[in-house]
Amino acid sequence: MRGLFTASMLGYIIANRSFISGAAGGCQAEVGSATAMAAGTIVELKGGSPRQAVHATAIAMKSLLGLVCDPVAGLVEVPCIKRNVIGTSIAFSSADMALAGVESRIPCDEVIDTMYDIGKSMPRTLKETALGGLAITPTGQKVKERLFSKSSLIDRLGGGNEDAPQNNGNGAPRTEKVEACNR
Repeated sequence: MRGLFTASMLGYIIANRSFISGAAGGCQAEVGSATAMAAGTIVELKGGSPRQAVHATAIAMKSLLGLVCDPVAGLVEVPCIKRNVIGTSIAFSSADMALAGVESRIPCDEVIDTMYDIGKSMPRTLKETALGGLAITPTGQKVKERLFSKSSLIDRLGGGNEDAPQNNGNGAPRTEKVEACNR
């Protein structure tokens, strides 16, 4: 229960001093806030002091300052999932550092305020709009086209040839339609 309280308290402070959404402050706000909250909570759960929890929070958040939100095709998948995994690693590392006595040179409040300043100065194209960063790479654009082209949507939904049987004769779905979803 104390871990939940710690995470909530840290999230409340971050949300009231800065951002917690990628659309408002870039991925630094979304993954960065969650990573910072997790780091402080890990310290709490491992029996650390409130001071150590705050230092872990600052260390974790500093590691993700400036991270843009650039979801490929506008979906929270690429690179979002991998960034959350990296955030988990940072949270545990930051907690271990704080528990070992490492302190953030910059106080946590100033780190949170810095995230706010960076988020305010970040271009709109890098705040969950899919108009910049990885979303506009050639591969990112191909993924978007493949996902959202009309023919691709029809294929994935099992349409396309109205005259073809919709099952394999025994009521089971045709396998080629399922395979289309996995491309």
